[in-house]
Amino acid sequence: MTHPSPVPPAPAEEAEFIGAVGRRLDELLAGYHDRAAAISGSATPLVEAIAGLVRGGKRMRAVLAWWGWRGTGAAADDERILDAAVALELFQSAALIHDDILDRSDTRRGAPSIHRSFESRHRRSGWRQDPGHFGVSAAVLTGDLCLSLSEEVFAAAAEASANPAGARALFNEMRFEVMAGQYLDVLDEVEVPGHDPAAALERARTVLRFKSARYSVVHPLGLGGVLAGADEHVLEHYERLSSPLGEAFQLQDDLLGVFGDPAMTGKPAGDDLREGKRTALVAHALDLLTGDQVDRLEAALGDPDLGPEAVAQIQRLLESSGARARVERDVAELGEASLAALAQAPLHEDARSGLDRLARRILGQGR
Repeated sequence: MTHPSPVPPAPAEEAEFIGAVGRRLDELLAGYHDRAAAISGSATPLVEAIAGLVRGGKRMRAVLAWWGWRGTGAAADDERILDAAVALELFQSAALIHDDILDRSDTRRGAPSIHRSFESRHRRSGWRQDPGHFGVSAAVLTGDLCLSLSEEVFAAAAEASANPAGARALFNEMRFEVMAGQYLDVLDEVEVPGHDPAAALERARTVLRFKSARYSVVHPLGLGGVLAGADEHVLEHYERLSSPLGEAFQLQDDLLGVFGDPAMTGKPAGDDLREGKRTALVAHALDLLTGDQVDRLEAALGDPDLGPEAVAQIQRLLESSGARARVERDVAELGEASLAALAQAPLHEDARSGLDRLARRILGQGR
């Protein structure tokens, strides 16, 4: 078995940009904390919850937007792309807050999810009524506030950009797609499943594409280009390289949702099984398993009390059936397609090199 060559570390400019995004987020949220305090000291936990969440993460979407910007030859330290990156980080945080509510997730990045954190605040304070309902209510409002702040910051960046209308249209498209994809994901957990493996796979790939792949990779790269005034030719090349990369990224995430190490993912092993996620991994398994095995998998999906041994049994089914290997093959093929498209894209060489390095990190070929 061959191993990929080590990927060189991020260049100083990229690292500086990542640091600048963190500093701008801190400054922005400190200002909003003061505004919340001016209303009432009791309102500040909303902003504090957002501030705690945005300190985590790898800034992948921010960096993709920056390389989309840099690919046109635009300046590395321009305030407009910095604000756009901050807006994307806030949008991502809002999506995570709401996603954890929908999935009933107890943890996020190894810490309590936002709704569980507010629930704990209620219990510690000895307040009246239902702690769980308070936690969900407060988290919904926190996510909504995060969305509002994201729009506010992005609007300013778009207005000062080379293509304000195009930037706003793409940002709006991203938000709509995520909501629609998220709804389809929730629907798949409750809708009576059909028996057509091809249809199940197509539905899983639709959810994958619109819930995550496009907003995680395709739109951030495209937004960077649009803000810098990239023409349609460049944007088409961005789409060709980012679409397969986004799908590969989410397929890897689906594998982690079943097989991931909790120390790395910050979530219990098999969480996607307990949540009833009908991912491409599950669709492949339903195509490959025998009747009794399908029944075992169906019974496990959506069982919140699925224990470690039951998770291990389903993991073995997914492995022995060849479903995991199919997904890993898809990831490899999509990764190759993305890197081939990148090689053909009309980019400045530093941007091509930076995107190649970032793509390989996303594909698990380096850090």
